[in-house]
Amino acid sequence: MEMIADYEKTDLGRIEIAPEVIEVITGLAASEVEGVAHMSGGFVGDIAERLGRKNLAKGVKVEVGKKEAAVDVYLIVEYGYKIPEVARNIQDNVRNAIENMTGLRVVEVNVHIVDVEFKSERKLDVEEPHQRVR
Repeated sequence: MEMIADYEKTDLGRIEIAPEVIEVITGLAASEVEGVAHMSGGFVGDIAERLGRKNLAKGVKVEVGKKEAAVDVYLIVEYGYKIPEVARNIQDNVRNAIENMTGLRVVEVNVHIVDVEFKSERKLDVEEPHQRVR
């Protein structure tokens, strides 16, 4: 169940933060961590991105309450990095980003490593398309 965080009432009204905002903050904070190759949005999310739709919340699931948030992050790690260290850095970066930007208390940051990417795979993704053979 997704809820809009409704945790502050001012003289002028309520302040609400949509779960999609938490997802974007989480995705950006996780992708900043060294060793993260990219976020994993699953098959449908990856196809949408290849079609040109940039999804900053790719690979993120969020549960938001009135004062707390819990997030799940699905990502691919670069080969050669210590996975437990990368995961802890993601947890710290995500928690800090959400708490500093929204004031919500983060109760969980669950990190799901779904694959490892080798540098040779990454290089193939950014190479120019092959020349046509005539």
